[in-house]
Amino acid sequence: MNDYPLLDAFLTMLYFFLWVMWFFLLFKIVSDIFRDDDLSGWGKAGWTAFVCLLPFLGVFVYLLARGRGMGERDLKQVREQEQAFQSYVRQAAASAPSAPTTGSELASLAALRDHGDITPAEYEQAKSKVLASH
Repeated sequence: MNDYPLLDAFLTMLYFFLWVMWFFLLFKIVSDIFRDDDLSGWGKAGWTAFVCLLPFLGVFVYLLARGRGMGERDLKQVREQEQAFQSYVRQAAASAPSAPTTGSELASLAALRDHGDITPAEYEQAKSKVLASH
């Protein structure tokens, strides 16, 4: 324990943090390359090869050349996902069975009474239950 001073432990943690951040940045750039609809297949292949074969230079050149568009593409993807979610919620809400209202329940009870399926006494009892529950 004495052979590894506290400052060396901090430096090791810093190097580890920078190493993790480097891979995060590398994966972010590769995903941005493939997400971009403006790049052709050859452009995507070229940028991917550049970033993989010369990683430090490739990442920095990519950030300088196309860094501004990365944020715009992220924002566009977030908006598309939000619109898809809102559309799904609207569709699910429209197709969900709605709870019966008091009026519809009373109308169905009246139809049962008029059809002769329930007696007027049963109708009054069911009607009072419906009105008491709402």
